[in-house]
Amino acid sequence: MYGSGEAKVSEVVLAYSGGLDTSVCIPLLKERYGFDRIVTVLVDVGQPRSDVDRGNQRAKLLADEHYVIDAREEFVKDYIFPLIKANGSYEGYVLGTAIARPLIAQKAVDIALKKGIKNLAHGCTGRGNDQLRFEAIFRATDCRVIAPMRELDLAREWEIDYAREHGIEVSVTRDKPWSIDENIWSRSIEGGRLEDPYFEPPEEIYGWTKKPDANRTAEVVEIGFSGGVPVSLNGVAMGGVELIERLNQIGGEHGVGRTDMVEDRVLGLKARENYEHPAATILLTAHKDLEHLVLSRAELRFKVMVDEAWSELAYMGLVGDPLYADLMAFLDQSQKRVNGSVKMKLYCGQAISVGRKSPDALYSQDMVSFDSQTLSQKDAEGFAKYHGFQARLLQRKKL
Repeated sequence: MYGSGEAKVSEVVLAYSGGLDTSVCIPLLKERYGFDRIVTVLVDVGQPRSDVDRGNQRAKLLADEHYVIDAREEFVKDYIFPLIKANGSYEGYVLGTAIARPLIAQKAVDIALKKGIKNLAHGCTGRGNDQLRFEAIFRATDCRVIAPMRELDLAREWEIDYAREHGIEVSVTRDKPWSIDENIWSRSIEGGRLEDPYFEPPEEIYGWTKKPDANRTAEVVEIGFSGGVPVSLNGVAMGGVELIERLNQIGGEHGVGRTDMVEDRVLGLKARENYEHPAATILLTAHKDLEHLVLSRAELRFKVMVDEAWSELAYMGLVGDPLYADLMAFLDQSQKRVNGSVKMKLYCGQAISVGRKSPDALYSQDMVSFDSQTLSQKDAEGFAKYHGFQARLLQRKKL
């Protein structure tokens, strides 16, 4: 609530997903914060069309003004492609939810600036990472930031009851309290008994992947890369959105891309997380494999550190940090030679590289072959004499 001397501001822009948290935020922002008008912004980053449609319908009933923004192409080009270049992964998590939040937050900011609204709201709790990812963008403006879930310290069961009392239809129930977040790159499932790290996830939580089946015939797909990003599937040129959607379908049929992990959140809390990401698994595996064919040993060793630093910034939502731009400069330069194709075998939940080729390969079949006469094996003798020289010298001194 507002303080006694604080002037009332009537409008607020809410970053809206259509789910339980952001749906109950709309009446809460009026009842508990006194706003007269709620402007909702739903950003399409590749979530199911049905979710976008349901979210739009709910917002039109609950909010005073609603915007839907199709950002799929931008999401892939400006966020996922850089992630692929960086082999983006945080503790084994492919950064699906994390990499989408700054874009969603920025679209909400854009609407607020366009309409001259000085209040920005999100539906994140005070326990997770998303509050930080949104607010890293929100707080770069001079707008007031409102976080009802965190500020009112709301529990999920209370939200379910509140939604029912206000006639808000949501798919979450006490029996299936899963919190699901989807975009084109990843699907996350949290909540309920999944919060117990010893509880085995029921098959019902999965929506993108079938249960891995050893009786299913393996399938081989070929991914073409140019400048470190995927450009073709099985020899057919495709835009990023179409290619990722297609690989999600193909990989999901083979059960590829399930992750069940205990993750270290930015706040220091450990959390059990479940994810599905078929296309991400296939593309990141293929990309890293191609890098080993075309990049030098020194580049690969250094890039491991760059990839880790980039992934941590992305996980935290700090894409505006100066270091992020510095790392991208290295990544863009290193990826100029990451051209070629990789054959990936999909089988029983696994995505395995089984072949790769590139016009920029640092690989000579002739020189490395056991049958080659191009290099004389005797030339290696001088190198071998000095290999491990200092260790041998020390061992002799100890005798």
